[in-house]
Amino acid sequence: MRNAELVSRKDAATPRGVGVMCNFYADRAENAELWDVEGNRYIDFAAGIAVLNTGHRHPRLIQAVQEQMERFSHTAYQIVPYASYVELAEKINARAVGAFKKKTAFFTTGAEAVENAIKIARAATGRPGVIAFAGGFHGRTMMGMALTGKVVPYKVGFGPFPGEVFHAPYPNSLHGVSVEDSLAAVRQLFKADVDPRRVAAIIFEPVQGEGGFNVAPPEFVRALRSICDEHGILLIADEVQTGFGRTGKLFAMEHFEVAPDLTTMAKSLAGGMPLSAVCGRAEVMDAPAPGGLGGTYAGNPLAIASAHAVIEVLEEEKLVQRGAELGDRLRQALEALRSRVPQIAEVRGVGAMIAVEFQTADGSPDAEFTRQVQGRALQRGLLLLSCGVYGNVIRFLFPLTITDSVMDEALAILADSLLA
Repeated sequence: MRNAELVSRKDAATPRGVGVMCNFYADRAENAELWDVEGNRYIDFAAGIAVLNTGHRHPRLIQAVQEQMERFSHTAYQIVPYASYVELAEKINARAVGAFKKKTAFFTTGAEAVENAIKIARAATGRPGVIAFAGGFHGRTMMGMALTGKVVPYKVGFGPFPGEVFHAPYPNSLHGVSVEDSLAAVRQLFKADVDPRRVAAIIFEPVQGEGGFNVAPPEFVRALRSICDEHGILLIADEVQTGFGRTGKLFAMEHFEVAPDLTTMAKSLAGGMPLSAVCGRAEVMDAPAPGGLGGTYAGNPLAIASAHAVIEVLEEEKLVQRGAELGDRLRQALEALRSRVPQIAEVRGVGAMIAVEFQTADGSPDAEFTRQVQGRALQRGLLLLSCGVYGNVIRFLFPLTITDSVMDEALAILADSLLA
């Protein structure tokens, strides 16, 4: 089978709204490498959009899913429960940030986790309002799109969106938004748009993913916690992309001195199997009435089995520490190129969640150079993702299990692509 034939069939059979970046089709993958149907090899620095922190086809995950499949594949947890769901909830409760009693509910996608976090916050507070941030990405459902602070391509043509959602700018020093600017905008919302007594939650990403890997300054997170405490608002940390070792900690909120009331997670939680979760204060999680939370596939036993294996692999193989070391190597390689690549405006991130932003000589976002680097890398066999409100950021999402030799090869390709 040829890639060109599949592209033609895809165009005829599937809608254009499902955008596809690559013009080749996967055949097999192993750890940080992927081969297409024509046998071409690629180093995968996309990892299914941050899903594969434990790499493609980790043997422990394969074994866990196979063993579960031999017992049962689905009962719907709300109909016939199973111990593995409860045991995974216990593990998450013990590891999530916050020195308080926690409970966890499982769902299927990151967007579902976000939707349910908002439902839980509204049930717990009796309030409708939610504050989110520009550049944030929280999913493709109607509430997810309402919360997302990026119009193109996520919101175009899909409105109107759920009401009582308000946006403030997210701190971004490169683009002239200070911490105080962002906090002042939140306070201005309370003056001009919504009574803080009507706000159920403030939701934010500790490191914005789609928005450009913008890291929340510690003083910003502490101030959000203070604002929430002052007004009885719940703080939701969206850790869908940052969770499970990506930032040099199991959860990104470990980098700060405060805890959220609710945490959403998905992506690398189950290493490629569809699973998400909301973990939070026990009394908040208990606010919805029985039957108010759930889903037919929520907490599917195969995905739950994979998640147990993910936690074991992360801890036994010390992948959180490994990610931090790999992130340092990548950052150093990018910084070493700055004098020869004037388009590099900033290298930023934390742990293995690193990005590089490009600008023109006059300081404007350089989306064209970003596309060129991405295209040249792909021609050389390195799969990269772009992001950022202006499309001028390349983010790096290599599996934390990547071998040193493949990492060295990828860094060489990246340097060639930047200098070409």
